[in-house]
Amino acid sequence: MPTIKILGVSHTYELTSYPSNSSAPVLIFVHGWLLSRQYWSPLIKRLSKKYSCLIYDIRGFGDSQPIKGFSSQNLQISSPYALETYAKDLIILLEKLKIHRSWLIGHSIGGSIALWGAELCPEKIQGVVCLNVGGGIYLKEEFERFRLVRKQLVKYKPPWLSNVPLINILFSKMMVTDPIASRWGKQKVTDLMRADSIAALGSLLNSTTETEVHILPQIVARLAQPVYFFAGRQDTLIEPQYVRYLASFHKLFSFQGKNVIDLPNCGHMSMVDQPELLGEKMLGIFVTHKF
Repeated sequence: MPTIKILGVSHTYELTSYPSNSSAPVLIFVHGWLLSRQYWSPLIKRLSKKYSCLIYDIRGFGDSQPIKGFSSQNLQISSPYALETYAKDLIILLEKLKIHRSWLIGHSIGGSIALWGAELCPEKIQGVVCLNVGGGIYLKEEFERFRLVRKQLVKYKPPWLSNVPLINILFSKMMVTDPIASRWGKQKVTDLMRADSIAALGSLLNSTTETEVHILPQIVARLAQPVYFFAGRQDTLIEPQYVRYLASFHKLFSFQGKNVIDLPNCGHMSMVDQPELLGEKMLGIFVTHKF
């Protein structure tokens, strides 16, 4: 796979060939926490016939490298694993690949990165699609429990985990309504084991502070570009009411909540849980906003 240096850090990416309509924007996909670019493949199969698609691994995850020599003691808001910093990486990626028009599609924390990117670079980003993304409401005790469980997962992931019998099947049942193909369970285990611990902790801690949670609605409210939110009805990690709350800050929400699309029988992993329905709805969005 091709790689590109962003601020001295190697990032792995894949860019599908341009369709005949070269004036169409490039669709850029930003994955979520402890995941990688691989999960976008079912959706890209449905979108790449009409649009060029760019997938990449964010810093410290998948095949992309972390910051060398960075210590867990330095995990502050200004760390290289803050949402704003990841968004700046994305903008540099656009510049290096000479992409001048794009839509961002982000899942979970990747959606938050996409929202930051749209604010920082509106001249190159025409719109944003957020999958399973919520924000704006900070519940202290719930966030503390959320961080604690995930910090333990990152700090104490056993090296023998991938050898546990039936572990792929177990992971294929997590955060979805119906079990997905076991290969996705295997991919989840692989991504967990490959994720850089400092990057995982840094992105977790920086994205779940009270300050960051309250900044996100302000960003959504300022965006002039169209922004759409997909909510899985059975998503227990980012429940639909939190998706709608964040979406309500955008101007499109005033049109009977036009920018929120519910996905029935769908959990937190919408891109592998409901790729056909998701692809159909997204194509409709792009047709609405003709380029």
